[in-house]
Amino acid sequence: MATNEEWLGKVREEIVEPDLPIIDPHHHLWDYPESRYMLDELNADTGSGHNIRATVFVECKSMYRAEGPEHLRPVGETEFVNGIAAQSASGIYGEMRACKGIVGFANLLLDEAVDEVLEAHIAAAPQRFRGIRHANAYDDSPEVRPTHTNPPKGLFGLPKFREGFARLAKFNLTFDAWLYHHQIPELTALARAHPEVTIIFDHFGGPIGIGPYEGRREEIFAQWMKDVVELSECPNVVAKLGGINMAVNGFGWHKRALPPTSDELVAATQDYYLHAIDAFGPERCMFESNFPVDKLSCSYAVVWNAFKKMAKGASADEKAALFHDTAKRVYRLD
Repeated sequence: MATNEEWLGKVREEIVEPDLPIIDPHHHLWDYPESRYMLDELNADTGSGHNIRATVFVECKSMYRAEGPEHLRPVGETEFVNGIAAQSASGIYGEMRACKGIVGFANLLLDEAVDEVLEAHIAAAPQRFRGIRHANAYDDSPEVRPTHTNPPKGLFGLPKFREGFARLAKFNLTFDAWLYHHQIPELTALARAHPEVTIIFDHFGGPIGIGPYEGRREEIFAQWMKDVVELSECPNVVAKLGGINMAVNGFGWHKRALPPTSDELVAATQDYYLHAIDAFGPERCMFESNFPVDKLSCSYAVVWNAFKKMAKGASADEKAALFHDTAKRVYRLD
């Protein structure tokens, strides 16, 4: 998933509303031979002109422990990110506070062993650990890659998963849900069964635009709208607005000679954002970068310009919720 800085640099824009305070509630960190995204890279992006005040890290199977019990190895990711957060909190790297909230992974199919994992995550980052993501993006087509957790079909409905999921409430932890568009009813059923757990609906539920879904965007969008309205009726669910510039979404930005402008992103994707805001309300929505995954398609400065253009009709209070306050409240960043 290497990004091309030279290609991204071919489109530069004046920053829209540069003083608007922003919390970016969804990004990753990793260090692979072919792709590096660490504090330096994050700071370069968040320092590209927008007023990013803090960020939330979301698990991505990075820096797991190489040894020890298998179920506790994901705690290594939290240990790693908490160290990055401490670097940022020193102030040496600027005013932006990276990874002020941390969302990690625990296998929620582990029955009572889930408690041990959750306790270990919290112990590793007691001031910052806020939630769990056990990704569920699965499709029957071999052309659509399953997510990094390699989930079984129907994960959210499995009794063992439901038992582990219910334990999150005891630890006051949220749940980030990454899934594909046809799985949204499964998430709605989970949210109804467990109203005590706050669920964050990631990336619009991953509308697929490749493989057997290519060329069916209007049909998929029509059903997606209905499913999102039904999901929004669950008061324990909030929505992240972003993460729709991945290759799986099928817009093909990464294949172009030039990356998209913010106006092009608005024209292609605005309907998803406006419908989600209408369904959930600004106080239950937060814009997200999903970097560096979406960086395959567009720059950080451009994607946040697109968000601001889509929110141009919102009031000052609504903008504060969408760009800052919802993320601050949901992830308890005080």
